[in-house]
Amino acid sequence: MQGTMNPADLALPRPPLGLHLLRALRAVVGREIGRFVRQPSRLGSALVRPLLWFVVFSAGFHNVFGVAIIPPYETYIEYKVYMVPGLLGMVALFNGMQSSLSMVYDREMGVMRLLLTAPLARGWLLGFKLLASTVLSVLQMVVFLLIAWAFGVDIPLLYLPGLLLAMTAGAALLAALGLMLSVYVKQLENFAGTMNFVIFPMFFISPALYPLWKLEESGAVWLLRMAEFNPFTHAVEAMRFAMYGQLNVLSWAVVLGCGAAFFALALWGYDPQRGFIRQKGGG
Repeated sequence: MQGTMNPADLALPRPPLGLHLLRALRAVVGREIGRFVRQPSRLGSALVRPLLWFVVFSAGFHNVFGVAIIPPYETYIEYKVYMVPGLLGMVALFNGMQSSLSMVYDREMGVMRLLLTAPLARGWLLGFKLLASTVLSVLQMVVFLLIAWAFGVDIPLLYLPGLLLAMTAGAALLAALGLMLSVYVKQLENFAGTMNFVIFPMFFISPALYPLWKLEESGAVWLLRMAEFNPFTHAVEAMRFAMYGQLNVLSWAVVLGCGAAFFALALWGYDPQRGFIRQKGGG
């Protein structure tokens, strides 16, 4: 005699975890990349700012900063060469904030809530969001690097893999920062103020546009100390040294450590069981 059939026996078999993760990766990362491809103006707007600095300021300050030999440089350099790592960082910084805006928008529209209820650990889902933002940043940085090369900034092919690795690490750091900020930014209207509060201090209090010894020379020691504790400073310096095949151990340690810390805070904040969102009554 046949036994009673268990309803669980009629359930469809769950796909392997690897296949499940691959589908989630394609859904999350593919959505972000598809959105970017459908909006080509985003690439133009992302490159306008660094190109303006690169073309205008490199001409105006051509003989101002290219006068000192400091590591990793072994000879005098043009100012436009000095600016490239900082402007690569600018591209990643603005894209990281743009990703933060996208997260806030998704949360207000309910998309983020839907993602976080998927049958996957939220660490994977936020990791995929981080990966999507990092990929978009690196793509934009590569385009800017090609433009800089067209303007005469020479980067030996031997050092290009190391530079791409440093660009990826810096982009991941700033994407994690944007992910963390999306925990606190509750409304789209507050995002402009957040951008001004985060982006401009991080960018200008760094060696992106001028060497840090200029701050020390001018007596602004307190500003120098702020720049030394700025994670963006180390993202820029990691790329600067990588352009010449050198490794800045301190900068890499700060970039990787701060990136992991920012992602952990974002993961904590998006956990409705214990995070900031529940404490503050967000969604």
